[in-house]
Amino acid sequence: MALRSFGRRPKASEEGAGPAPARPAAGPAPAAAVPLRPQTSDAMIADIAARVHPTVAKALDMSQAVKLSLDDLAAQLQAFLETEEAGVPDLTPLDRRRVVTCLINDIKGLGPLEPLFHDPAVSDILVNGLRSVYVERHGKLEQVDIKFRDGQHLLRIAHRIAGWVGRRVDEASPMVDLRLPDGSRVNIIIPPLAIDGTTIAIRRFLMTGVSLKDLGAGGMLSPTMARLLSICVKSRLNVLISGGTGAGKTTLMNTLSREIHGDERLVTIEDAAELQMQQPHVVRLETRTMSAEGTGEVTMRALLINALRMRPDRIIVGEVRGPEAMEMLQAMNTGHPGSMCTIHANTPRDALTRLENMLLMGAVEMPLTAIRQQVASSVDMVLQVARLRSGRRCVTSITDVVGMEKDVVITEEMWRFTGDRFEGSGRQPSWMDAVEKAGLRTELMEVLQMSNNEAEGSR
Repeated sequence: MALRSFGRRPKASEEGAGPAPARPAAGPAPAAAVPLRPQTSDAMIADIAARVHPTVAKALDMSQAVKLSLDDLAAQLQAFLETEEAGVPDLTPLDRRRVVTCLINDIKGLGPLEPLFHDPAVSDILVNGLRSVYVERHGKLEQVDIKFRDGQHLLRIAHRIAGWVGRRVDEASPMVDLRLPDGSRVNIIIPPLAIDGTTIAIRRFLMTGVSLKDLGAGGMLSPTMARLLSICVKSRLNVLISGGTGAGKTTLMNTLSREIHGDERLVTIEDAAELQMQQPHVVRLETRTMSAEGTGEVTMRALLINALRMRPDRIIVGEVRGPEAMEMLQAMNTGHPGSMCTIHANTPRDALTRLENMLLMGAVEMPLTAIRQQVASSVDMVLQVARLRSGRRCVTSITDVVGMEKDVVITEEMWRFTGDRFEGSGRQPSWMDAVEKAGLRTELMEVLQMSNNEAEGSR
C-alpha cells in the first residue's frame, strides 16, 4: 500500500453502547423537497485541494504513489478524504471527486495546468511566475485564473515536466528546451534567470491529419492556392516556408508533406520533433543540446551532413537558423529536389536575405554574388505565412524565385492576400519544366486560368 495510515471514520454502531431503538411503525411520510446544493466554484475546490495537500503528503509515500495507477490512487485519496483527519468540509460526492482530481494532478500531472493541457482549444500555455498564466485560444491570448501555492509548487511542476523526458532544470542548468511524447514543445527557465519566478512556455501541437483542402476550407488559403501547392509538391519543387513565431509554418509543412508520394524516402531534421509525416519510409532526426559537462552536443549542421549520406529522396528541416543553411541549399541543388524547410522572416524578400546572412556565417570568403546564385538556384518557391490581428493564420504570399539578374535575386509574386481576399497573378512560373516532367502541366494551366478568372471577378 502506498498510504501509511489514513484511518477511517467510525461507524455509528461502534460509537454507541447498544443497538439503536426500533423505529415505531408509521405511515409513509410526505416527501420533502430537498434543495439542490450549488456546485462549489473551481477556485474553492483548488483552495480545498491546496489545504489538504500537505496532510496528504505526510500520509502518502510519494515514491510509491507515483507508481500507482490513476484508479488506485484516486480510490485511496477518496477514502482518505472521508476521514476526519483530512479535515475536508462537507462536500457533495461530485465536489469530492473534483478535489481528488486536483490532488492527482498535483501528484502525477501538471498541477493546476492539467485541465488546460486537455483543452482542445488551447494551443499555447504560458506561465509567467506564480500568479500570471496565459493561454492562446483560436489565435488570441487570454489570461486565466490559475495560481500556484508557492514558488516550490511551480518549480516541482517544472522539474516533473523535464523529468518526463529525462532532462533536468536546476541552478546548474536553469534553461531547458524539450519535447513531450505527444509532440508538444516546452521551454522552461527558472530563477535567477527568470526574475519573476519559474517561467514555462508550452506549445501544443494540435493539428494532425490536416489536408490542403481542410486549410482551404478554414481560410488559411484559397482552394485554388491549395491546388497549386499540391502541384508544386508533386513536381518536387524546393520550398521555403517563411513566417513569424506561431504563424503556422509547421502546420503548413505537415500539410504539404501529405502530398508526397509514399514510395519516397524522407529524412526530417529538427531541434524538437514536431513534424508528423504520413509516409511509411521516414527517418526522423533530432538535435541534441550540450550536457552539463559540456559534451555530447549534436548540431543541425552535423545532422544535415549525415543525412546526405543516408540516401534520402527529400530532406525536410524543421527550421534553418544558422550555418547549416549551406548544407540545406546544397542538398536542394544536388540531387534532393522537393526538399523543404522553414525560416523566421516577415516577407519573402526578408527570408532570402536571412538565407544569405546564414550562408555568410558558414562560408569562408565566399563572394556575395556566389551566395545569391546559390540561393536562386536552390529555392524554387517561398511561402509566406502570418498570424493576423484577428488571430487567423493565412498564407499571405506565394512567391516564385525566378533567378538572378546581374547580382540581384529576382522574385515574382504569384499569389497574395490583400486583407479580405486572395489574388493570383495568373503568370506562368519559372519552374514549368519541373511541372512538365511530373505530367502536371495541364492541371497547372487550369489553376492559373482559375486565378485569372478570380482576379477579373474581384475587380
